[in-house]
Amino acid sequence: MNEEELSRIQAIAEAALLAAGKPLSLEQLRELFAEDERPARQVMEHVMMLLGNACEGRGFELRKVASGFRLQIREEFAPWVSRLFEEKPQRYSRALLETLALIAYRQPITRGEIEDIRGVAVSSNIIRTLLEREWVRVVGHRDVPGRPAMYATTRQFLDYFSLSGLGQLPPLSEIRDLEEIGREVEKNMQAEIEFDSAQAKPAGDNPPDQTFH
Repeated sequence: MNEEELSRIQAIAEAALLAAGKPLSLEQLRELFAEDERPARQVMEHVMMLLGNACEGRGFELRKVASGFRLQIREEFAPWVSRLFEEKPQRYSRALLETLALIAYRQPITRGEIEDIRGVAVSSNIIRTLLEREWVRVVGHRDVPGRPAMYATTRQFLDYFSLSGLGQLPPLSEIRDLEEIGREVEKNMQAEIEFDSAQAKPAGDNPPDQTFH
């Protein structure tokens, strides 16, 4: 395949990622092409490397996440870009952040186990918010009286925090306490909220600011 053909595939992939507004897998990108001109998977991987290199020095980057590839605003430019949008990023309580962090690091985990670790009750609003955001899901039920639901994080959680897998979370051994876990999650969350705003979502897509305890 010559350089001109590679450049054309790269341009098509870039256009598709800009239009999609969500991650696209290699297979989804390959399926944009008719069967007789569809690039091999190895070729598509090479094209994505070329596209990533082409983003160097620009205001956006190609990021690989759990669901595939996406183009997003570089983190260092998010404070300026976010001023284009009137709606403020949604804020979450420390209780919600700690609950999300415990699910991410201890999954699968039940609500009762989260409460035992935190030492306080977990609000139903917190669990509902995490389920509605599709950051967590029920993956089964613990085989104990009452059969409580077990929660785990989702692919959407990984995508939202720009992770390709749970292995990219900071090692638990490096985090001293639950509050520090919450701060780490909040740091990633606020950066990604600004990335979301920079994807030019129409005003009103996000719910009003809410804080749950």
